[in-house]
Amino acid sequence: MSALRAIARLPACAALLLPLASHGTEAHYRYDPVHSQILFSVDHNGFSRAFGRLHIARGWLRFDPDDWNGAATELDIDLAGLDMGDAAWSKAVLGADYLDAAHARYAHFASTSVERTDDHRGVLHGRLTLRGITVPLDIPFTFNRQARTLYGLHTVAGFSATASLDRTAFGITAHPNTIGRHVDVWLQIEAIRDRDRGVPPSSARSTDAPAH
Repeated sequence: MSALRAIARLPACAALLLPLASHGTEAHYRYDPVHSQILFSVDHNGFSRAFGRLHIARGWLRFDPDDWNGAATELDIDLAGLDMGDAAWSKAVLGADYLDAAHARYAHFASTSVERTDDHRGVLHGRLTLRGITVPLDIPFTFNRQARTLYGLHTVAGFSATASLDRTAFGITAHPNTIGRHVDVWLQIEAIRDRDRGVPPSSARSTDAPAH
């Protein structure tokens, strides 16, 4: 009877394993902070558009170029590394009126799903936390390429993306007659494939300091 019960359980066990098998070909990546750039632009009183640069502090990506259904990502952006092209201006933008980096140094993004629109383009749906406020965010992106590096050191996946933010949604309401409300964002991203295809690292968390 015990053997019959074990056989009867086989279909149920197989059903539980199917979700794991569906992710079998996916690879895990870590973001390359050297070759990943985040640029943003906002209107400056109608005279021009100010540009700033930020960097990814850490994060992981799960991605299969042939099947995007299980793709996912999570990352932290280090606001303290902001570069506005002028030290005084960078300090002002990091202040309490704007990014308030002293109280929330890292912006955190976590994906919820990926929508594929053609062979190389899609939309990453997720949530962005900035200044302690979490807002849904859709990021149209292009999958540029996956390949070994020139000297064969790593397998790299590259992406280009854009986004548009309403700064007031994150409580950034200062100087509405001088600084524009809408912020345009451009992302150029490279991620290096992990040798260990285990569980994605859990280090991408919105904390006071990134883990090493």
